[in-house]
Amino acid sequence: MNTQSNQAIQTKIFGHRGYPAKFPENSLAGFRYVVAHQIDGVEFDVHLTSDHIPVIMHDETIDRTTDGTGRIVDYTLAELRQFKLSNGESIPTLDELLDVFENKDVWINLEFKTDNIAYQDIEKIVMPMVNQHQLLHPVIYSSFNLQTLKNCMQLDATQDYNWLTENDVPKAQEFVKKERLHGIHPHHYQATTATQRVWTVNDDQEAQQLFEKNVAGIFTNRFEDMVQLRKNVQIAQ
Repeated sequence: MNTQSNQAIQTKIFGHRGYPAKFPENSLAGFRYVVAHQIDGVEFDVHLTSDHIPVIMHDETIDRTTDGTGRIVDYTLAELRQFKLSNGESIPTLDELLDVFENKDVWINLEFKTDNIAYQDIEKIVMPMVNQHQLLHPVIYSSFNLQTLKNCMQLDATQDYNWLTENDVPKAQEFVKKERLHGIHPHHYQATTATQRVWTVNDDQEAQQLFEKNVAGIFTNRFEDMVQLRKNVQIAQ
């Protein structure tokens, strides 16, 4: 395989929650860094405050990643602003984060964090907000909650929807077609022709195998290392 053809189908590398190896996860500083250093894509998680503002954080609570405690859904945005990430930043809103990506050559994977809390109307709030921003690529939407993706499809059936799962997906291609998805986001590689982006890949050996298989994408905390590893795989091929 020549380098040119491999680049055409090469695995995209997504910064998982920004760049946790160097910055607080889901921080604007981390996202700005990866965008400035030509990452392929970014992945982040969206919740709603009690006043229905989409904010960026992985957990349902702020205990692990800020100097505060409690559930996001129990705070207004103004109340959340009093708590800080480890670098002193406030918890970013989705609108603030999308501003970072405007007119940038970066793919965006937006995960609806609805597997534990069913945020009312989160799809109707988030999707129009995304559409208000000048993004160069279609947004990739994902969720562990299949119903969330179906709710999104009712709003716009043309978007890129992907089911997140920790488990094997038997007959994945048939499942994707049946559910009108674009692909799956599995925790481990699946032997399927369905589009798949694998999470969270921080091991060099696993990453190399996935690059060699030309999976659609990987999510990683170590994007700079993975970019170099991908280059090495391309040279070898």
